[in-house]
Amino acid sequence: MTTDQLILNGQTVADFMKEEMVAKVAMIKEKGILPCLATILVGNDPSSETYVRMKGNACARLGVHSIKVVLPAETTTEELIQEINKLNADHSVHGILLQHPVPYHINERAAFDAISIEKDVDGVTTQGYALNAFGAAAFPSCTPQAIIRILDFYRIQIEGKHAVVIGRSPILGKPVSAMLLNRNATVTTCHSKTVNLDEIVRLGDIVIAAVGKPLFVKGSWIKPGAVVIDAGYNKGNVGDVDYVSCLEQSSAITPVPGGVGPVTIATLIEHTIQSAYMQSERS
Repeated sequence: MTTDQLILNGQTVADFMKEEMVAKVAMIKEKGILPCLATILVGNDPSSETYVRMKGNACARLGVHSIKVVLPAETTTEELIQEINKLNADHSVHGILLQHPVPYHINERAAFDAISIEKDVDGVTTQGYALNAFGAAAFPSCTPQAIIRILDFYRIQIEGKHAVVIGRSPILGKPVSAMLLNRNATVTTCHSKTVNLDEIVRLGDIVIAAVGKPLFVKGSWIKPGAVVIDAGYNKGNVGDVDYVSCLEQSSAITPVPGGVGPVTIATLIEHTIQSAYMQSERS
């Protein structure tokens, strides 16, 4: 590790965002509106329960109300959509988060798309994805938005750089590829069928790891001086990047934990506050 390397501390970014959010919440409350995030949890997956609790605690620290809707694992797609529609119709709710993954028998895409676009603060709907691709989303997918936030906060140039994204999920890999492209990066999106993946990753000035495999990206894959963003989180508190070996090669890197995660949660709450603000402007 050289002295010029940056550890991209996500908690620092999140704390900066929170200062602005606290002020905005106070302003909205003066208009008689309490920002509210509703979280839906289907089943009792321990990791999902932990994530939901973390989001609720983060809301409380910022003065945002949170509602937790817990449904049994045997809930059907139709029953889940009914619950989502109740929240869509509730004017006191400004954001809806369906914690994923949902049980295998549920049509996750149908459930996501039942969320009103005005309350899609997690950026998971098909309409939200399309708006994001055009650079017009009010609430882009939270983890991709967090990645862009980190790059901007640390003044890492995006325009003209070659970004390699490993992963193509509709709520992470694909939207972050679009966002980087909209910021004038040249983007290569890789996936499980990509041939010679290590050689392609080695071309990247910015590498985004979002593949869902622990310690998958090796230091030997990283071009010297590249920026490495680890958007993964796996059992054992490790990301998708082999941090130690990639640290030696990179000019800047996010740790796990403490990198993209805190900024993702802050972005979710920021979107909820913004949704409440938009309602206050309409009223």
